[in-house]
Amino acid sequence: MNLALSLFGVSLMFVAHFLGAEPLSSKDLQSAKKIINNLCIACHGADGNSASSVNPKLAGQHAAYITKQLMNFKSGKRDNAVMAGMVTSLTEQDMINLGIYFSNQKITLSMAKENGIDSLGEKIFRAGLSKKGIPACASCHGPAGHGIPDTYPRLNAQHSEYTVSQLNLFRVGKRANDSAKVMRTIAQKLTEEEMQAVADYIQGLR
Repeated sequence: MNLALSLFGVSLMFVAHFLGAEPLSSKDLQSAKKIINNLCIACHGADGNSASSVNPKLAGQHAAYITKQLMNFKSGKRDNAVMAGMVTSLTEQDMINLGIYFSNQKITLSMAKENGIDSLGEKIFRAGLSKKGIPACASCHGPAGHGIPDTYPRLNAQHSEYTVSQLNLFRVGKRANDSAKVMRTIAQKLTEEEMQAVADYIQGLR
């Protein structure tokens, strides 16, 4: 790990509070847009609202979370061959700029296909599954899935297919950049049916 990556954990603590709080300077905005047009747009869209359900929506996501994920892809802490290639040439400032840019975009809302009021998906999200030791998703990600800035990511309106894919990666340990193994522990207790249900419910959250 190079020096820039090793120092990022410390520097992020100082910049995280300010990410998304102020607009990018004209220079940083142009730099971010250039990177997006060259690297991000095909999968995530110009405004972070991906057209394909296998790629996550980034619009409205907390800036510090996006920056952290980009750094994790670069360091290898989050394993993804495609994203590892995309972030190779990005600097720490580039990743901070991208986080701020996407956080300031408006997310396109979606609808659940089957899991609305009184559904299994709603039960898992709002109350958890106590018999299985699964806490409510809302306890960390908020009642509307908007997350907590710099702590827990925004989930609402996210493509259900992408959410299920990430839960499965957590379940098998392929994705291991969650704090204190929280998501890995939860995902290991969920059945495929439960994952599909709660992901569908999350997709429809406003």
